[in-house]
Amino acid sequence: MPKKPQRSTIVTRSSSASARLYLRSENDKLVLKIKTNEGTKRSLRQTNSRAKPKAPSKKNKRKIDAKKPKKPPTAFFYFLEDFRKGFQEQNPDVKSMRDVGKACGEKWKTMTYDEKVQYYDIATEKRAEFDRAMTEYNKKMESGEFDETDEESEFDE
Repeated sequence: MPKKPQRSTIVTRSSSASARLYLRSENDKLVLKIKTNEGTKRSLRQTNSRAKPKAPSKKNKRKIDAKKPKKPPTAFFYFLEDFRKGFQEQNPDVKSMRDVGKACGEKWKTMTYDEKVQYYDIATEKRAEFDRAMTEYNKKMESGEFDETDEESEFDE
């Protein structure tokens, strides 16, 4: 059996209360390791700083175009609007939107397709209006009718 080379350790102390360790590795290279009292504190700080870094904030956020048409709500939101009115009348003591939302969700899940059709019809009409408005908006953007200097609004008088 071949003999394993022994590791030799030489310890020297300095005035800063640190220990220097010279270790002889298996391939006969001398390795220096320094241990200090501060080193343990520093390593704790380093491990704490290794937490997941926050995602860099996007500095170049897109500008929100006030003239761009807004997407219409879905059929569920039209149902929610109607349900909320009836639910508030039946349960005036319930003030939490969370409870109203839960009750609405449960009711929506139990409804049949025939009951939901009226809300789907409203949603498809609004979606068609939105699509027409978007095509008109896109045409105006391509032709350059909307300029940066044009600050007209329907609320201005």
